[in-house]
Amino acid sequence: FEGKSTGAPIGFLVRNTNQHSKDYDNIRDIFRPSHADYTYYSKYGIRDYRGGGRASARITLSRVVAGALAKLVLRQQGISISAYTSQVGDILLEKDYHKYDLNLIESNPVRCPDPLKAKEMENLIAQVKREGDTIGGVISCVIKGCPVGLGEPEFGKLHAQLGAAMLSINAVKGFEYGEGFAGSSWRGSQQNDTFLPTGDGMQYPRCNVETNHSGGIQGGISNGEDIYFRVAFKPVATLLMEQQTVNIEGEATTMDVRGRHDPCVLPRAVPIVAAMAAMTILDALLISKTNRL
Repeated sequence: FEGKSTGAPIGFLVRNTNQHSKDYDNIRDIFRPSHADYTYYSKYGIRDYRGGGRASARITLSRVVAGALAKLVLRQQGISISAYTSQVGDILLEKDYHKYDLNLIESNPVRCPDPLKAKEMENLIAQVKREGDTIGGVISCVIKGCPVGLGEPEFGKLHAQLGAAMLSINAVKGFEYGEGFAGSSWRGSQQNDTFLPTGDGMQYPRCNVETNHSGGIQGGISNGEDIYFRVAFKPVATLLMEQQTVNIEGEATTMDVRGRHDPCVLPRAVPIVAAMAAMTILDALLISKTNRL
């Protein structure tokens, strides 16, 4: 009411007036390779072939709306979230996000903070589209301003909650935070984040560190540093080229898909990653206010 929430549940309805359901008629009895067609049909005995039903990224629209509301709350707490495309195919940014101006994320169609790399990514996606193929990549996310103490020590670890949120997004195949898999080949003397003296006592509950290889989370609990993670997306399963597959009877057939299909989900997935991160952090923030009398 008058631009503010009243405390009542917030509802919304988004009508999709730009659907072309007939484009899917020729695959109604065919399983698309590496798509959820087969697993959904096997589990439920029925599937919505018109775009994939719940396996379609269209369903994430509601998450983005909810994430936008979560961001408003987090902003009041001094917490900001930035997600961006950091890799498309073999074109990738450096892992250190400090080297980029995150204000440039929305300055190009691929949502990449490096203008030169962004153009390369655009050209690669255009080339892949011309070939009727698809390509995957990585989205990076940085959360700034988190207080110390978000997350639980056992089954509610903050990085586990973030991982579950990211892996619930369509087409996601991997999640790493901090130095992730690269850090597994390091020595402890390289990996450890050295604590720095504050000069006037511990200043509990904040203790500064020299590095942030931990990615802002230690023992499943936020330590007050930036939280950063990377999310890997597979190439879109639906190709605009002929593929070998089977139908619902298990018989061999070929598939020639029509219609409109993204050659790369990365640019569209950036706000989804940010939204899921916002909801996860807000949940953790609210829970943190209930664990003390």
